[in-house]
Amino acid sequence: MLDITDTKSLTDFNRNSREHVERLRESGKPELLTVNGEAAVVVQDAAAYQALLRLADYATTVQSIRAGMDAHDRGEGIDFLEALEGLAVKNGIILRKKKSRS
Repeated sequence: MLDITDTKSLTDFNRNSREHVERLRESGKPELLTVNGEAAVVVQDAAAYQALLRLADYATTVQSIRAGMDAHDRGEGIDFLEALEGLAVKNGIILRKKKSRS
């Protein structure tokens, strides 16, 4: 988690980049860098950033699934087979009808 009270200056980062990068890799925590005392950029270890992207992707997926489930609960949307047939027609695909067993 980013601690906005623990800031470093961009100048210090430039002067001591090796130390900063080592600390970023060891802690996995991002650093907030300032320019003229104002928050400017956040730097983070690549592995920690990749983990953050995976979490964001997961959260987006869960949110989309929940939105779809909520829409279904409200009676919105169309039946799966109806949607499939619509996609087939749109893409020029001929669907075979399953023969019923008597």
